[in-house]
Amino acid sequence: MYNANKHHFLPLFFMYTSFALHIIRTMRVNQWTKNLVVFVAIIFSGKLFDAELFARSLVAFCVFCLLSSAAYIMNDLVDAPADRRHPVKKNRPIASGEISTIQGLLLLIFLVSVALLGAILFDIMFFMLAVGFLLWQVMYSFILKSFAVIDIFAISFSFVIRALAGMLVTGFHIPVWLFLTIFFMSLFIASIKRNAELALAGSDARHTLSKYNQNFLNFLIYTFSTATIIAYCLYSYIEQPPYVLTPVSIFFSSLFPGFEGRKLMTLTIPVVVYAIARYGQLFYTRIEGERPDKVVVSDVPLMMAMAVWGVMIIVFIYLL
Repeated sequence: MYNANKHHFLPLFFMYTSFALHIIRTMRVNQWTKNLVVFVAIIFSGKLFDAELFARSLVAFCVFCLLSSAAYIMNDLVDAPADRRHPVKKNRPIASGEISTIQGLLLLIFLVSVALLGAILFDIMFFMLAVGFLLWQVMYSFILKSFAVIDIFAISFSFVIRALAGMLVTGFHIPVWLFLTIFFMSLFIASIKRNAELALAGSDARHTLSKYNQNFLNFLIYTFSTATIIAYCLYSYIEQPPYVLTPVSIFFSSLFPGFEGRKLMTLTIPVVVYAIARYGQLFYTRIEGERPDKVVVSDVPLMMAMAVWGVMIIVFIYLL
């Protein structure tokens, strides 16, 4: 028997499903991994498995995910005319018209409202930092991204704010050399991103790109990659990892007195250097780097290096 209700339901189902997917793409959920920086404070303080501190860091992560999505939407609304001239960005939902300007604005207001409400209910100081992050994103979208070099530093500073959020909600500080590692690494990634945009779309796709050239961007990439490696080496050698009492750490301490005092973190340096080299290789051999989130999750050697580094960190801090 012909079912008229089913006949009308299916088109509506596919329409709303398609719209939901456009919303998810506009929010750039795949780039929420950047907000994992808020966990750095508890990971390197030996408190990752503290339930209360993990929960507080998770709240900060969720708030910054919503604020990041709001920032992406705001940026897309501002950049829509330029994005339509870009070979890749023209397919973004707002630039392509799949999400209207009004719908984008409503989604932006909703995300900001939920994020700031959650932040103020959580902690007043955290709320102020969240507002600062949002204002920084507004400044970036309307002012800072128009200035060469400053735009790269502005991107990097947003990672610094995320790291500060993790410190604020947990009360544990990030060692200065590790903090500088985050800062220089984000500058390195932002420089590669700009170089990839210039190589793929040329200077017409973004006004700021006309103020760059590839030689200068290469200089920035070399400088910031070197600074990242130096900062991480100094962190690994100078900073003493926290001693976390576990059955394994107690066992090793009884067998090898002072074992936890050895510079085990320096063993992670070759992995970090390889990951940076691999990321650079992906750009210089394939012109990838315009979307760091895609590079990280699509390249097996890079993912393996990150996994090995993560396992080594957990072992050296939480087991040995």
